[in-house]
Amino acid sequence: MPNSMQKSMTVTFEDIQKARQLIKDIISPTEMSHSISASNLLNSEVYLKFENTQRTGSFKFRGAYNKISNLSAEEKARGVVASSAGNHAQGVALSARLAGVKSTIVMPENCSISKATATRSYGANVVLKGEIYDEAYEYAQKLEKEHGYTFVHPYQDPHVIAGQGTVGVEIMEKVPDLDTVVIPIGGGGLISGMALAIKTLNPKTRVIGVQSDRSPGMACLYNKQTPDQKKKRAATIADGIAIKNPSQVIYDSFISKYVDQVVTVSDDEIAEAIVFLMERAKTVAEGSGAAAMAAAMHRGLDLGKKCCVIISGGNIDLNIVSKIIDRGQALRGKLCELSVIVDDLPGNLSNLTQVIATEKANVLEVRHDRVSQGLSLRETRIDFVLETTSIEHVERIKRALEASGAKII
Repeated sequence: MPNSMQKSMTVTFEDIQKARQLIKDIISPTEMSHSISASNLLNSEVYLKFENTQRTGSFKFRGAYNKISNLSAEEKARGVVASSAGNHAQGVALSARLAGVKSTIVMPENCSISKATATRSYGANVVLKGEIYDEAYEYAQKLEKEHGYTFVHPYQDPHVIAGQGTVGVEIMEKVPDLDTVVIPIGGGGLISGMALAIKTLNPKTRVIGVQSDRSPGMACLYNKQTPDQKKKRAATIADGIAIKNPSQVIYDSFISKYVDQVVTVSDDEIAEAIVFLMERAKTVAEGSGAAAMAAAMHRGLDLGKKCCVIISGGNIDLNIVSKIIDRGQALRGKLCELSVIVDDLPGNLSNLTQVIATEKANVLEVRHDRVSQGLSLRETRIDFVLETTSIEHVERIKRALEASGAKII
């Protein structure tokens, strides 16, 4: 396990090549395909790397399997412990099962139920502890000392980083003249290994890292900004990259050397990217898995003529899928919630729905409210949920409703 006083870490391209040979018959060589829809949207030849289809649903399996496979017999006999918001947990659990090693995984108490269930299904003992990843990590360290487990760090480990770096090798073999690769950052293990591989194979390729703006520690470090230390829990749909305290070792050893830019994206932007990937790429990405796509869509990045966007994970919580789809559709103008106030007279609802129909929108839901504070005795509030085609379409509907005498609120 990494020492808290560790100042630097060394991983070589040869380490990544060794990892590739070791894991090649176990991992899935995930698809990397050209996306016409993304290319048209971003004005670049866009390739998507589908690590959301990797075994256990994310790239994490690569690093975890490489790490556990490199343990000594004595270390394997003691068992392993890890901390994770979900994807590393599943990667370690399956890797340990394949190696015949006992595993204990500490996950935050608010982690995705589906990820915790999946981790247990791979044979791990799951312990829920803490509100954020950092607290789960501290408890995992405690268990390591108490039980003599071998700690499998989710990112600050040479074998883990080398395993994640194999994604970069696969990408550059497929399209060696990429101008840009966009990669999500949580702890930094994926971008560290990938950036090392990418820069080794083509030093001209730019590497852009992406974090959630709810947990921007590494972005603050990279951009010489001071992070907000007061906030304890990072409530975000990108839970897989929600790490409050960035690793100085990862930054100094890899990110500061091989990464060209680090940006952040909002939950709304991630939701829109998830919906875009579902609709146009026919793939399911979790919040952290869609972060790179969100940055490509919303940050005006210099992507060059050819770029690759990493879809890093697909373990989305089914309980929030409908919310994410609704939010993403609303941001794209495909779903609209409108509230209007009109005189409480017979026929007014019919008049409003006729206006909406004339504007070619579909009414999904409608609700009357005659008692809200602020309404006069002669007024009613009507809430609509509409299926629309674009932001411009929504604005046309608003103007038409106002022209009919309705007050938009």
